[in-house]
Amino acid sequence: MRRAFVEALSEVAARDPRVVFLTGDLGFGVFDDFIARFGPRYINVGVAEAQLVNAAAGLAREGFRPIAYSIASFMTGRPFEQIRFSVGYPGLPVVVVGAGGGYCYSHSGVSHHAPDDFALMGLIPNMTVVAPGDPGEVRALLPQMVALPGPSYIRIGKFGEPAYEAAAPVELGRARLLREGERVAILTTGEMAPVALDALPELAKESIAPVVCQFHTIKPLDKAALAALAQRVQTFIVVEEAAPEGALFSGIRDWRLETGQDIRLVRLGPGEAFVLGNPHRNALRAEMHFDARAIADACRAAWTPRGSSL
Repeated sequence: MRRAFVEALSEVAARDPRVVFLTGDLGFGVFDDFIARFGPRYINVGVAEAQLVNAAAGLAREGFRPIAYSIASFMTGRPFEQIRFSVGYPGLPVVVVGAGGGYCYSHSGVSHHAPDDFALMGLIPNMTVVAPGDPGEVRALLPQMVALPGPSYIRIGKFGEPAYEAAAPVELGRARLLREGERVAILTTGEMAPVALDALPELAKESIAPVVCQFHTIKPLDKAALAALAQRVQTFIVVEEAAPEGALFSGIRDWRLETGQDIRLVRLGPGEAFVLGNPHRNALRAEMHFDARAIADACRAAWTPRGSSL
């Protein structure tokens, strides 16, 4: 995903001279091509996230389209006040980029964990919150975010995330159907989409075929897609690598309460507790029951034989 982000960044900068990229002393070697091509439009403010956000806000005030980049925990938690008041309050078109959100840096300890990035950014009025699931979604979504009139946040992964095929286009604010199915819908966000797809081959052996729908935009939530899915399936299994409050599941839960929809909700994802030690990300997902095996088990539990009553 990071490589896709760099490619998309260079493409939007080539098309729009207002695009300026700011980083907090990160990405050495990764952005060399951007620096070579766009020179003065690359700004490294050093390890000073608050100043990073304030500088981006000042540039936006002057008509630029700044993109501010750091590790997700540093980009959202440390300068939250600056994002809230300098970017959110005036509604400036700053794209905030959190690299390695969730437990991408699980082995680096609590300081690098960012399960709360969606919740923090979602608290800011009119902030668009985006979590692509593969490199293709990164390439498609970044230009759409740069064109927004207000602030936005995007969580991207590191390197090596698998790409997936889907007929549905990648449109900001619109959920993306990845696989057709019936009875059960797996609703994913961010990098949980390919994990959900990994569960399908084993389920197919048992003639279990859930719908898989990727919500790469968490805010605003695609309520029309939820309503359409609720007419077709009996259970939503929401899979997220995020805190229980403030991400995809809580948004869908609130939508269900608002609309009175009779749909069963199941959440797979980490809990509220801090994760101590330096676990591997895959081991952490297995331990917390939101890996491909846990997704398959949840689908089996929710699957209702034809003709049986609920």
